[in-house]
Parts: sequence; C-alpha cells; structure tokens
Amino acid sequence: MTQPRRGQFNPVAVLVIVALVPVVVLAGLRSLLPEGNTASPTELSSMPSSGAQVAASRSVMSVRRIAPEISGRANRAQLVNALGAVTSSMASTSCFALSVDGVPLELSGARTAIPASTVKIVIATAAIEILGADFTFTTRVMGPSPVGGVINGDIVLVGGGDPLLSGDWYPNSNLDRYPVFGHTSLDALASSLAVSGVTEINGRVLGDGSRYDDEWYYSEWGDGVAGIEAGPIDALMANDARIEGDDYRASDPAAGAAREFIQRLNAAGITVSAGSGVGVPVGTDVELAAIDSSPLSVVIAEMLQNSDNNTAEMLVKELGLHATGVGSRANGLATVTGALESLGIDVSELNLVDGSGLSNSATLRCQTLVDALEVADQSVIDGLAVAGVSGTLSSVFTDGPMTGKLKAKTGTLGNLPFNQDPPAVKALSGEFVASGGETLTFALVLNQSMVNDQSNYRPIWDALASAMGAYPSGPTVSEMSP
Repeated sequence: MTQPRRGQFNPVAVLVIVALVPVVVLAGLRSLLPEGNTASPTELSSMPSSGAQVAASRSVMSVRRIAPEISGRANRAQLVNALGAVTSSMASTSCFALSVDGVPLELSGARTAIPASTVKIVIATAAIEILGADFTFTTRVMGPSPVGGVINGDIVLVGGGDPLLSGDWYPNSNLDRYPVFGHTSLDALASSLAVSGVTEINGRVLGDGSRYDDEWYYSEWGDGVAGIEAGPIDALMANDARIEGDDYRASDPAAGAAREFIQRLNAAGITVSAGSGVGVPVGTDVELAAIDSSPLSVVIAEMLQNSDNNTAEMLVKELGLHATGVGSRANGLATVTGALESLGIDVSELNLVDGSGLSNSATLRCQTLVDALEVADQSVIDGLAVAGVSGTLSSVFTDGPMTGKLKAKTGTLGNLPFNQDPPAVKALSGEFVASGGETLTFALVLNQSMVNDQSNYRPIWDALASAMGAYPSGPTVSEMSP
C-alpha cells in the first residue's frame, strides 16, 4: 500500500485521533473537578457548560496536543524495534539503557554490569557538582626567603592534587596514546621563581604529597594494571610519575616530581646543590611561587576524552578531602555516591571501587549512567569524546550519522583469562542529538567473553549507531494532523 508523503493528509492518523478524542475529552473534564472528586460519567454530562469549561475542553482535545504525544510514542516504539539488533546480541550479564528527551525506553537499564571506564562519567558529574566547573588546583613552592638570589636551605614542592602537572615536554612526548592537554606547566612555575631573582638553591628540592593518603595503587586492580594503566597516585605527581630522560616511572610520585622539578629549575637558570627527596615545609618557610591548574571543566574533559585513569583517581581523593578533610579513596567514593543521590539519582545498586573503572569488581546499572548524564552540568557533556574527532572516539564512527555528533565515554577491560568470570567489558555511554532535535541519552555496557575484541563489539556498536542515526523514523507531528 502506498504510504502518504510527509505533510500529506493521513486518514489512518485521523482515525486514531478521532478514536482518542472521547478519552481525552473525558480526562479533560475530569481534570476540571476539585481534587478528590470522583464524579461519574452521568454527573460529568450534567455539569454546567461555562465559557471557561468549554475553552478548557477545547484545549484538552486539541490535535496540537494529541499529535505530538502520538508521534513521540510511535517513534519511540520504532526505535525499540530497531534496537533489537543490539539487544539480541547482548549477554544477560550486559545492560542497556536509552532515553529520548528524558523518556526511558523499555530495555535492560535496571541490570547491573561492570562499567569499566564509563564510571568516569559519575566521577565527573559528582566533581563538578561538588567543586564547581571553575575550581582549580594550586601547586606551591615553599622555602626560606632568598638572600641575594640564593635560597639557603631546602625548598618544598607542595602538591595540591593537580593531576595535569607536567613539564612542557610531556604532552608532546608520545609516551601516551592520547596526549595530555590543558597541562599545568612546571616550566612556568620554575620560571616564576627565576623571575623573582632566585639563581641558586643551596639545599634540596623536596616533594610533598601529604594532601592525600599514600595508597598509590589499589589491590582490586588486576595483573598488569598498577604502574602501567594507573598509578602511582599522590597529591604531588608530575608527568604521571615520569621524569624526563628516565625510562621508568618513579616508585614514589612525590619524589619523582621533585626530581623532575630540578630539571625544570636548571632549564630556568637555577642551580640546585643537594639533590632531591620528600618532605614537608617547616614553620618558617614562606611561599616562593605558585601556579594554578586549568579550570576543573578542562581537567574533566581531559579525563573523559583521554580516559585518564590517574586524573580520575586523584579527583576521587580530592572529593574525599573536600567532604571529610581526609583525601582517601574510601572517603572520595562515598562523597561521589552522596553527590549522585543529592542529584536525585538512584544509587541503591551502585558499587564503586575506584574512580578509573580499572577494577573488575565494581558494578552499576546502565540507567545510573543515563541518569547521571541527564542531570550533569553541561561541562560534563561537552567534555566527552566526539565520534571521529577527539580522544578515545577519534578513530570510531569516522563516517556516518554519528561523526562529529555523538559524544560519549568508552570503557574496556580484558579480564583474563577470557573464558572465566569476570567477563571482558566493552562499554559506550553518552548522548546523540537526533535529526529532529531530540536528545538520545544512552549507556551500553557489554559484559561477555572476549567482547573487548573489535570483531565482537563493533557490530553491536554499529547497530546502535544505525538505530539512533535513523531516529525518528516514524510519523511526524505534521503527518498526524488532518
């Protein structure tokens, strides 16, 4: 049968609307009664027809009001049908949630799954909510007042929790797959000390990471994670615990940052006579120099786009410090959960273990990720990687309706051995603005054997992209009008 073209008279749609009119009119008349009134249809028919009541009834039964609802329901139903290519490929250990302009679809969003790095979405949401998008971290240099350009005694590089503190060489070092951006320059900090007139430090450079506790690695991480995928983590860390010219990460991040700072001081024309170490300022020390990080909105963008594990873990500890005075993982995760709950998100089945998502014992519901994205500050959405453009999505969806439009966070865990629990993880969560202007917010967390292999997850991702890219495929509002 030939289908009516867009904008053409649609007799089927008219019949549907006509059938709904009595129901809508009756509901509209019932809404005119005082609260608690349970008048029967006979009583309703005998009600006086005042001008106000007639106007209200005409408003309720207006096609303009009925057509958008019918169109929306029809399009969402067609989207669920199209998503069958996704849901039919998912294991029962996976979860999938999707909402259209805040209206959830009937999928499997209530299931729990291992989230991998998509957990960074809830960390970012909580961090912006608690600290604010303009929050900055401050790194300070403390020590004795200089005399004639000479500092007699040790200086202390005091960590302020800045996860992006680094030498200017680091972002271009190719040591990471996704280069750091928005970094806080150790070179600029050293230069500010030189500009103040300092030429010599007759003592050591000490690193102070005492702002946070000293849990540098987590026992919940699997083999091959600590020191490779994340850590060591402390309130003072430079270049992700690397030192220029050294092939290995520092075993103590504060000590490593002190060694790195000596190189930056030397490059600025300041000599250091006695090497480096760790320590805290003494009571007579004064602030010699300081530098602030980029705003938190930039820090979380770097974390989300690059899936920066160290940044996520340090943010968790900063949240714990802010809420309790103790910068620990446990305090930070409790603070994240509390922030989400205060935003109206159901956290009853949320089990956070770390901020990075590297633990395979963490679980959350896909609906929790969708809920977080829907209430998050715009800086969180803007900080997500863009398909075919940036971060972990720069080489994904490089052609098609998602390119340049899909904003999302990826997540991956191998979880060897592949044939045993816990299963591998491949996750994608974010938002896509459809051609009609509706926002599709989604979370697809696949937990199944070897799903991290591209040959296994890409067909599912492609099916998701195809369904979302075709939305809306059902009748428009104009087609529902006579």
